[in-house]
Amino acid sequence: MSPRSSAEKAPPLRAVPRATFAMPPKKDQTPVEDVGAAKFGRVKNNLRMGIVGLPNVGKSSLFNILTKQSIAAVRGIHRRLVRARWDFETTDDGREKRPTQENYPFCTIDPNEARCPVPDERYDYLCDMWKPASEYPAFLMVTDIAGLVRGASSGAGLGNAFLSNIMATDGIFHVIRAFDDPEVVHVDDEIDPVRDLETITAELCLKDMETVKRAVADEELAVKKNPTMKLSALFKSTMERVQEMLSKNLAIRTGEWNTPEVEMIKEKLPTLITTKPMIYLVNLSKKDYVRKKNKWLPKIHAWVKEHGGGIMIPFSVEFEQELFDLGDDSALVEAFYADNEGSKSALPKMITQGYKELNLIYFFTAGEKEVRCWTVYNGALAPQAAGVIHSDFERGFIKAEVVAFDDFKAIATKPSMAEVKEAGKYRQEGKAYVVKDADIIQFMFNVTGKKK
Repeated sequence: MSPRSSAEKAPPLRAVPRATFAMPPKKDQTPVEDVGAAKFGRVKNNLRMGIVGLPNVGKSSLFNILTKQSIAAVRGIHRRLVRARWDFETTDDGREKRPTQENYPFCTIDPNEARCPVPDERYDYLCDMWKPASEYPAFLMVTDIAGLVRGASSGAGLGNAFLSNIMATDGIFHVIRAFDDPEVVHVDDEIDPVRDLETITAELCLKDMETVKRAVADEELAVKKNPTMKLSALFKSTMERVQEMLSKNLAIRTGEWNTPEVEMIKEKLPTLITTKPMIYLVNLSKKDYVRKKNKWLPKIHAWVKEHGGGIMIPFSVEFEQELFDLGDDSALVEAFYADNEGSKSALPKMITQGYKELNLIYFFTAGEKEVRCWTVYNGALAPQAAGVIHSDFERGFIKAEVVAFDDFKAIATKPSMAEVKEAGKYRQEGKAYVVKDADIIQFMFNVTGKKK
């Protein structure tokens, strides 16, 4: 800092709500390299997952449970009623009624959006330690998108609108039906998850192929209008590879792409659907989920592996709804687990995996007034992370005072950073510091005036 005259008065130094923290050797600050589908993702903090699948596979039922959101479906007219903070009706014994979804194809038309708290024992630990007045967990944004059908890319069903809704998301929960229930109709009359996987994948690839052909045509037209322009070899080779993969119903995210190719795809094809990360959610009957057996699971796993691999999470809407009906009565919940061979909810895994696939992490601020998770894109530098709290924090960034959560837990015996400081685990980091997942941070900043 430049010297000040005695007449000058330095602006006050301000900090984020308390989360106190010192300076051992610098750790590796190499920027995080994105892998897989994350290479194609938007570098933002407010990313969202979309729930996708054929009609009547359990998408909206899953969404309702994930968000405690009730959707009323009336034949022919469907509208959103509430967002995540819904006051449920209660049963005669005082428990919340479970959310319901009617058994009609296209039960959801407009996408419903809500946010799901991300379960994390580290956050719970800090809340228990500090006992703050306010607690704010991390949230995964989730969108419920109406069912796709064969021919959606050509407008079948409400295909084009639904596909546009998928384009607006950053990752996909692909729900696959692997349960039999004569009371829940299937659009193709019989259960065949592999066929359903082929249907959805084909529609997404066909829509992407339209996008690619349009982009190539636009580029060629621009070259014709401007004699000084010409199509680059990188553009030609990249577009050819993209079209070759899509013609084989292979998602673009599953290919091996170098950095120039990734940048070309992001620049020229920013709305591709098959670049988005995908998690396969296999909806089983309660019986199959509890016994961990289903004749379709090996076939689904083989298909996923043949199509570039991915995360596959078996779950059961039937199981989750029964569990949801029990409310917060811990005795009833434990009895339910015991009656079902110790099977637990798959929802926490879905939420945490969705958060991970979007390449998001969060850091904590912790103190007597508030414990809070702040979402950042994996690889964010300290000033960028500070900017999530307030733009002034980034503009006037001085330093970040940091302690890793694991160090805090191992050392601190009370809601204070004194012991962490004594142990040398409290450190000061500058602008080049890459924020790590579960860092506990206090930012120091100094804003001298409005940016011109």
